[in-house]
Amino acid sequence: MIDIKVLLKWGATYKKVEANETIFFEGQQCTYYFQVISGSVKWMNIDEQGRECIHDIVEDGESFGEFPLFDDGPYAASAVANSDTLLIRLYKSNFLDLLKENAEIQFAFTKLFIRRLRFKYSVLTSMASNCPETRIINLINYLKTENRSFCPDCDKLKLTRKQIADMTGLRVETVIRTMRNMHDKGELQISRGKVFCKEKIVMLSN
Repeated sequence: MIDIKVLLKWGATYKKVEANETIFFEGQQCTYYFQVISGSVKWMNIDEQGRECIHDIVEDGESFGEFPLFDDGPYAASAVANSDTLLIRLYKSNFLDLLKENAEIQFAFTKLFIRRLRFKYSVLTSMASNCPETRIINLINYLKTENRSFCPDCDKLKLTRKQIADMTGLRVETVIRTMRNMHDKGELQISRGKVFCKEKIVMLSN
């Protein structure tokens, strides 16, 4: 997102977080702009039964938790380190001043929000489907479009089956069974428990 040198110039600092450490909680007031340097962060809600609903897994170079920076509301979800992670953070007031003086960065955030809203619309549409394959294909195609969560060298999906389940509203067992069926149909490849997908999957009508 934003060049690290630019963030440091405006007073940003680094912060290390350990795997499973909470960076901020749903309902908490926003103080910083956050960007991932290395590692990954889960952006999620937890329901009354303790089940995670993962909205996104943020990777190197990506930002998260931006909405309260603009509307002064609380965080709509919690951010938890998915692995040992290095962040860079900038005070909210400094971040807003940075945007005021850098129209190209402000425009980049507008494009980012639009892409995320489009994905949310597609997620809501797929959630209306009782077909687990539709939900999984929708997620995989989004990740392929955004060049995220796939190894650029071998096309290996970096998400676990549980993470896929938490991002699609499915049971882990359903994800395992559905992805095995997708493998049998040639829509993706499974080798030694790892999932590989080179191209976006063409959605066929039932």
